[in-house]
Amino acid sequence: MSDFYCDEALSGRTPVTVVAETATVLAFEHTRPSYAVHIVVVPKRHVPSLIDLGDRGEKVIGEVMAVVREVAARVCGEHGAASVVTNVGSYQESKHLHVHVVYRGDPGAGQL
Repeated sequence: MSDFYCDEALSGRTPVTVVAETATVLAFEHTRPSYAVHIVVVPKRHVPSLIDLGDRGEKVIGEVMAVVREVAARVCGEHGAASVVTNVGSYQESKHLHVHVVYRGDPGAGQL
């Protein structure tokens, strides 16, 4: 089972550029971005996925989404748009709840 976020980013083994942080949630620039703006928001304690919250309970979703909301508002304010996505099941490469906040480019330019 792969958990890049616990094993690398949260442990400090892989340095990250912090965008926002609370006592329970960290948002940082993706270490291998797919877009010019690509931010990842993760709980600081292990949570397997959106549909498997482990022992954290539903409160963790509110904590994560509060930071996602802040980051998405910042990206939208700077670029005029933002996408917010999380993956589950076989789409979820790293088995730690994480939400991507990205700016995919100008919608009128055919880059979506």
